[in-house]
Amino acid sequence: MTPIPVFDGHNDTLLRIWQRRDADGGAKAFLEGGVGGHIDLPKARAGAMMGGLFAIFVPSRQLGVDYMKMMREASYDVPCPEPPPVSEAMAATLGMAATLFRIERASAGAVGVCRSVAEIRAAKDRGALACVLHIEGAEAIGPDLDALHALHAAGLRSLGPVWSRPNVFGHGAPFRFPASPDTGPGLTEAGKALVRECDALRIAVDLSHLNEAGFWDVAKTSRAPLIATHSNVHAITPHARNLTDAQLDAIAERDGLVGLNLATCFLREDGRMRSDTDLDAVAHHLDRLIARLGEDRVGFGSDFDGAIVPAGIGDVAGMPRLLAFLSERGYDQAILEKIAWRNWLSALERVWGG
Repeated sequence: MTPIPVFDGHNDTLLRIWQRRDADGGAKAFLEGGVGGHIDLPKARAGAMMGGLFAIFVPSRQLGVDYMKMMREASYDVPCPEPPPVSEAMAATLGMAATLFRIERASAGAVGVCRSVAEIRAAKDRGALACVLHIEGAEAIGPDLDALHALHAAGLRSLGPVWSRPNVFGHGAPFRFPASPDTGPGLTEAGKALVRECDALRIAVDLSHLNEAGFWDVAKTSRAPLIATHSNVHAITPHARNLTDAQLDAIAERDGLVGLNLATCFLREDGRMRSDTDLDAVAHHLDRLIARLGEDRVGFGSDFDGAIVPAGIGDVAGMPRLLAFLSERGYDQAILEKIAWRNWLSALERVWGG
């Protein structure tokens, strides 16, 4: 059977490649593979990955804790680090964007940076990996929003105002389990202005790291479909980063989309970050997402290269195993294609326009 293409709503591969500080910007490491990580071009081809949102995430200077280790405990509340200063965040953001452009240039057409759904479809048709620039945490953008316009011109098409740490635009949902996503104030006035400008530029606003108040502030401020690129179901896994049924219903009403996160701490009922997580946990969340959102508003948002995923998937090359598992559970070809890629392209088209 021909593998089903996969469009991934979220990965942290650019950060991993950029941090290598290779002389060629990481192009060889990505294009030839063999250097670890969840996504490179050979793994993407093995997993039938057609493309995705490639995140730019600027790490804090010092986390101060091993948050992956903390999230293996029965309960946890990971301290939020301070955000990096704007100048530092901009330098890192440009570095990661340049990493993707260098990969594209060195790929001889095998990788394409896409700015529209038409370009994603064209890349798919010619067998190229379609990469969309996404920002996770807008620390590189000042309240004047000048950088937003420059980054949009460079290809930015999706943006999360915050990561889990607070910044000038709002407050994120912490890595806390068990916990409600209602953890404090939401968007600042600068954050609301950022959302309005994203609407004007047709940049998708990602809800995944916002706390509950911030989620509702976006819902009130934006007129676009509501998108959570990598989030799961709070009713199953009561993590502060997961979405309540009320939030899921709002996304359905606004004809948006949720990308199912493969990070095990958001999948497991005990909230732990452990690779020995059954694929049943993925199916459990997927079943619930489809029940609340319908089969046209759910996709994948793997969190590859930013989290521990079930060993049964391993990396992007394991996505056909996940789809085969879901097929055995009764998901037919049409629904699997929607979840794997069609729904993402439809949702982006609703945000970006034709």
